[in-house]
Amino acid sequence: IDRLRLDEKRILDIVKSLNEISQLPDPLQRKLDEWKRPNGLKISRRPTPLGVLGIIFESRPNVTADAAGLSIKSGNSVIMRCGSDSFNSCQIITELIRSSLEECQISPDVVQLVPLKNREAVDYMLKMSGIIDVIIPRGGKSLVEKVQKYASVPVFSHLEGVCHIYIDEHADLEKSYSVVENAKMRRTGICGATETLLVNKNVAHAFLPLMHSKLNKLGCEIVGDEITQSIIPNIGLATEDDWSTEYLASIVSVKIVKNSEEAIKHINKYGTMHTDSIITKNKKTAKYFLKNVKSSIAMHNTSTQFADGGEFGFGGEVGISTNTLPP
Repeated sequence: IDRLRLDEKRILDIVKSLNEISQLPDPLQRKLDEWKRPNGLKISRRPTPLGVLGIIFESRPNVTADAAGLSIKSGNSVIMRCGSDSFNSCQIITELIRSSLEECQISPDVVQLVPLKNREAVDYMLKMSGIIDVIIPRGGKSLVEKVQKYASVPVFSHLEGVCHIYIDEHADLEKSYSVVENAKMRRTGICGATETLLVNKNVAHAFLPLMHSKLNKLGCEIVGDEITQSIIPNIGLATEDDWSTEYLASIVSVKIVKNSEEAIKHINKYGTMHTDSIITKNKKTAKYFLKNVKSSIAMHNTSTQFADGGEFGFGGEVGISTNTLPP
């Protein structure tokens, strides 16, 4: 329900996002690289549009505007298929964008919304090789798994957002409290929400009791490994499944680790390569962490909920790719 909600603030956020996208530099005018060969050739590398994007998403109506705006800005066309629960909102937003394109003497057909709610439309899109150049799914695990399994078109996707924060032994604990509160509780139902907290054994006794108290007051449940249970009584024991669970709710799993190497090993085993953060004042440790986690977004001293195209200055976001890009 939270993802579907379109109140005045969220509508104004959509407007703000589109305005920011419009003011970005033209991505197609950038020169990525340039060099001259001994044979006299002058070579330059420049970006080109992907072509026709197929965006399949669930729930959040703002994705309609973000996907359309970013596609237009980058010289691409887009065919969108939204979830049935957000169909009416997405249809209205699409028609507004299409009418604006007509006013600007651009073909409205560069932005299209599949006018069907049935799932056969998704099946059809996944087989449109030669028409759609890349499929970008944005939704739950079952949707993304289906797209990855059945698509004959290249796919940019991520399955889940199992995001981590590692509290290093050189962390500023006061900063850590506020970062973890934001990362877990600002919005629990988004893919950038922290699901697992890794804590260095040398600061666990100093950090966890107050962190537990703060999260508890916000209505957040904690489950932890046996060492965490010995420090914080009356919490549930984390199972193996907890380490790979995207809760999307007010619950966080906690594990005590020996050092940054063990934290990185845990993240690379159980994470989904979405967003992972380290809290530390030690620049050497931070650099090692940022280099070695296999995350699409690796962060230092900040909340994983900053994993957002708008926050990064891109104006909006279609999705965060956590897979290896196709050739």
